[in-house]
Amino acid sequence: MIVFDLRCIEGGEVFEGWFSSTSDYQGQLERGLVQCPVCGSAQVEKAPMAPRVGRSTAAEDGVRAKLAEMAAIQQKLLSNSEYVGEQLPETARAMHLGEVEKKAVHGQASVAEAKALIDEGVPIMPLPLPIVPPGQVN
Repeated sequence: MIVFDLRCIEGGEVFEGWFSSTSDYQGQLERGLVQCPVCGSAQVEKAPMAPRVGRSTAAEDGVRAKLAEMAAIQQKLLSNSEYVGEQLPETARAMHLGEVEKKAVHGQASVAEAKALIDEGVPIMPLPLPIVPPGQVN
């Protein structure tokens, strides 16, 4: 796991992002999945960071273990769910309106799309960790 300090280009907010690798960060950034938690902007860049020196602490090891546990639970939940990718907002809305059969689905939605679904009463829940589309490897 790698932690980057990130900065919102639009608002200047600085926040942390956790990724499995630098290439994972780059891929998510290119797909617009890295967004400012304050304003939802995908205009994000790495912020200057001090180098990390030394061995990991017990607290860091505990965080890694908790993230691994969360990832395992999330993977188990997703194993009974269909991946619909970027069609998640449309699919969830159609199920909510009774236009298609209800079933467990997962995919991607922007912050604005997720807020709109919630405002419409569509039952959605953000996942704590990014999902990897079928056929892709971190």
